[in-house]
Amino acid sequence: MLILHHAPNSRAGRIVWLLEELGLDYQLNRMDFHPKDLKSDAHRARHPLGRVPVLEDGDVMLYESGAIVEYIIARHSDGAMKPPVESPLFPEYLQWFHYCEGMVMPPVNTIVVQTVLLPPERRNEEALGQAQRLLAKAVPPVDEALSGRDYLIGGFSGADIMLGHALYMSRRLGAVSEDLTNLNAYVDRIEARPAFQKGIQA
Repeated sequence: MLILHHAPNSRAGRIVWLLEELGLDYQLNRMDFHPKDLKSDAHRARHPLGRVPVLEDGDVMLYESGAIVEYIIARHSDGAMKPPVESPLFPEYLQWFHYCEGMVMPPVNTIVVQTVLLPPERRNEEALGQAQRLLAKAVPPVDEALSGRDYLIGGFSGADIMLGHALYMSRRLGAVSEDLTNLNAYVDRIEARPAFQKGIQA
């Protein structure tokens, strides 16, 4: 039985989404996004920094959402969710899989910190503005790549689990303008997936 240590409104939602897409059996250890849970001795034994998600699979303990997505697809998807290495789509799959944490999530993280997590007196308008500009530059290439496609490489894949979740968050933060029609339609398709809805609600 897979065990996922999870807190709401975090990258752990990606993993619930993936588990639901694959129809895998799993147990959810839902924790509050608060030091009493995340910084507890029990959770620090799973993750030295007290963060989520963390996946347990028998003797395997794994953190970092991208690593968990890759692990589940490699070991538990029966060949689904990822093109074969020899496929011409494989390089593009890798690109969009890693574009998420390389280009989209760093400014998203800063925006969330500067608008939600920090008290008003500690917020930095310059840091917020820079992050908003970076995010505004990061999303149009995805809009262009989605022209004529329902998903990032055509069919639904692990790249959509990673980047789709990040773009959903970006739109909630107001970083996806209405003129990015391909991207907005893509996020609409993501949001309509029952497995995604379970991931967000977890």
